[in-house]
Amino acid sequence: MSGLLHFMKRAILLILDSVGIGAAPDAGDYGDAGANTLVHTAEAVGGLHLNCLQRMGLGNIPALITPGLSIKGVPPTENSLASYGAMQETSRGKDTTTGHWEMAGLELTEGFRLFNEENEGKKENKGKKSFPPELINAFETETGRKVIGNKAASGTVIIEELGPQQMKTGSWIVYTSADSVFQIAAHEDIVPLAELYRGCEIARKLGNRYRIGRIIARPYIGKPGSFRRTANRRDYSFPAPEPTILEHLTTAGIKVTAVGKIEDIFNRRGITQSFHTTDNPASQSKLNELMRQNTDGLIIANFIDFDMLYGHRRDASGYAKALEETDDFLETFIAGLDSNALLIITADHGNDPTFRGTDHTREYVPLLVYRPAETGKGKSLGIRKGFYDVAQSLAAYFGIAPLSRGQNFLLSR
Repeated sequence: MSGLLHFMKRAILLILDSVGIGAAPDAGDYGDAGANTLVHTAEAVGGLHLNCLQRMGLGNIPALITPGLSIKGVPPTENSLASYGAMQETSRGKDTTTGHWEMAGLELTEGFRLFNEENEGKKENKGKKSFPPELINAFETETGRKVIGNKAASGTVIIEELGPQQMKTGSWIVYTSADSVFQIAAHEDIVPLAELYRGCEIARKLGNRYRIGRIIARPYIGKPGSFRRTANRRDYSFPAPEPTILEHLTTAGIKVTAVGKIEDIFNRRGITQSFHTTDNPASQSKLNELMRQNTDGLIIANFIDFDMLYGHRRDASGYAKALEETDDFLETFIAGLDSNALLIITADHGNDPTFRGTDHTREYVPLLVYRPAETGKGKSLGIRKGFYDVAQSLAAYFGIAPLSRGQNFLLSR
C-alpha cells in the first residue's frame, strides 16, 4: 500500500521510561521479586493524583496482574477513556534497549552482557576491573587517550572521584552500571564534544563483540567539588539484529518522527526526523508542537525523567511528582487529538524507587490504548505476552504487512 493512502493517519507511541506496574513472573531470576514501580511509589507518597490516567484506566491494570491490587489514589474506573492491559517482556534483560526493541517487534533470546557482577557485593573482588584489558587496550590505542576508572559506579560519584585526575591527564573516565553499558565521561573543557562522540563511536565498534548494550557519552563541566553533567549525553546502541517496525513503516513511505532519546536507541534506523530532547518538559513541548503542525505517521517519544532522575536515584517523591506533571500534560494533550488518532502509552521496564539497589526492575508494563472516537468505550486488553504486540498493532493500524511476532490488540477493542 502506498504511503499516500496513509496520509494524515497518526499514531503516537509514548514510552514512560521505567514506569513498571508489578513484578514479572520471572522477576526472581533478576533479583526483583516484589518490585512494583507504580504501586510502591503511590504508597511511598501517600497516594498519587493522576486524574487523566485514572480516567483512561490505569487504575484497572494492577488487578489484572494480582487480584485485589490497586494503586493508592488511582482507583479502577468503569467506562474508561482507553482500553487497558499489561505487557510481559519475553526478551532476556531489563534494560532500555531490550524493552524498546521488543516494543518495536524484536525478541532478544540472548541478553546483553553485564560487566558489574565482579564488583558488586563481593569484598574479595574489590578493585577488580569491569571491562577486559583487551577491550580497554584497544580503546586506548584507537582513541589516543588513557582510561581511568573501569569499574561499576554511580556516574555522579565517579566524576567527583576522578574528575580532577581526568582534567589533569586528559584520560577517559570509563565506568559501567547495573545495565550493559560502557560509559565514557570527559570534561567538556578538556575533551571537545566531537572527540568524545568519536570516542564513543570507536567504543561502539569495539564493544559489539562483547555484546555491550549501549555506549554512553557522559560529558560534564565545572570545577572539583562542583562538577555537573551536561545535557550533551549521547547513547550508541548495539546494532539491531533485524528491521524494526520503524524501518517497516518508513520503507512503506510512512513518516516516523522520534522525540527524546529514541534516535540513539534505534541507531537512527527507520527514523524520518528526530528531535533529541533531554527531559520530560522538552519532550512534552515538542509533542505539542508536532500536534500543532499536524505531523502524520508514527510519532514515538520517550519520557526519560522517571528513570534517569528518580528511579535510579531511588527518589519516590520525585518520581511521583514527575508522574503527576505528566498527567497534567496528558489532560490537555489528549483533548487536542483528532478523532482518528491512536495514542499508545506504555513503558520499557520498571525502576521501583523504593526497591533495593539502583538498578532497573523486571516488571510488567502498563498498556493504555486511546482513540478519541471511542472515548468511554475502553476494554480490558488483558495481559499481553510480549511487548511486540505494540509493533504488530501499529503495523495493522497503518495497513502494512503483519510482522513475525505479536498479536494485534486493536482487534480486542
